[in-house]
Amino acid sequence: MTVKMKKKRSVKKIILIILLCVIVILTVGWGVFCVNIYNENFNVRGDSYEPLMLRLEDFGGLECREYSFPSDRGQKLAGYLYSAGEDQHGIVVIAHGFGGGGHNSYMDCANYFAQNGWYVFAYDATGTDKSEGEGVGGVPQGVIDLDYAISFVEEQDELSSLPIVLFGHSWGGYCVCSVLNYHPEVKAVIECSGFNASSDMFESGGKSQAGNLIYAMTPFVKIYEWIKYGKYARNTALDGFASSDASVMVVHSADDDVIEIGYGYDKYYKKYKDDPRFTFVRFEDKGHNDIFNDQENTYKDEFNDGFNHWLETLDYDYKIDENKDRFIKDKADYITENLDHARWSDRLDEDLMASFLDFYEKAIAGK
Repeated sequence: MTVKMKKKRSVKKIILIILLCVIVILTVGWGVFCVNIYNENFNVRGDSYEPLMLRLEDFGGLECREYSFPSDRGQKLAGYLYSAGEDQHGIVVIAHGFGGGGHNSYMDCANYFAQNGWYVFAYDATGTDKSEGEGVGGVPQGVIDLDYAISFVEEQDELSSLPIVLFGHSWGGYCVCSVLNYHPEVKAVIECSGFNASSDMFESGGKSQAGNLIYAMTPFVKIYEWIKYGKYARNTALDGFASSDASVMVVHSADDDVIEIGYGYDKYYKKYKDDPRFTFVRFEDKGHNDIFNDQENTYKDEFNDGFNHWLETLDYDYKIDENKDRFIKDKADYITENLDHARWSDRLDEDLMASFLDFYEKAIAGK
């Protein structure tokens, strides 16, 4: 081999090494970018907006005892045991959704179950409302917190002998299914507007902002979650179904633009549509956040119309930064003065909630 040929091969080798280094740097850089985007959206505090929070006094006869219990890193979570009367059939553990604070948005559901003979244990996940944590951390943290919440319930003398059923919406819908990997003793699950894998929330929610680019980001998010959360990120809702004999009800709306129906309901229906253990409820026009609400109840629209009219009466531009603090105060004052809490807390779809009760009662009766 001539010296000239050796030099050519040496140059090609150097070029190849440089190209590989560039690819590695670009890949690592893209991965870091994806992780940063993930943390900016999911590793943040999630606190309820106080003027719109549901209040215990708006639910006649509802009682609440507050607890504190630890999650995986010792962070204290706030728990709430709701009841109304005596002789409870069992206990419903509620896992709340992401972004609207802790459990408070589901207090009306807790009240409905409690008024119909169930204990209800709800809690604020890590980084929300009264629970500790600088941020939520990530999607799999919800499964961890629910795992610890169920174990805490089972350790309470007055609750330990009662059958446990789960109720979850959105992020909570995913959690109540995936947690079956660790709690096969659960008798029944109602999953509303949920998804199968932890990364689905990032992918479905990110489509509107990133378009098809989201599919290039999701693999890095998966790897990040797997490294950070281990088994809790790797296990899916479908894995939970396979690990449990629990009765499962899946509720979703086809027009859900937060968690698309294909990320959960469609996958479950394809596999389990003929399995008597599963019940599927599909809506066409109930969206995401209002899936429990009565579509004929117009109070939310009435209040929003009034609020929009109030915006038009402001004598300053509330959209500019210099008026930000002023608007925050004025908005809170307007809501405090004008919100009818009795009507705000009474918007549930009674027929749907009654079907939930019937489902739970049949499940614990073994029917």
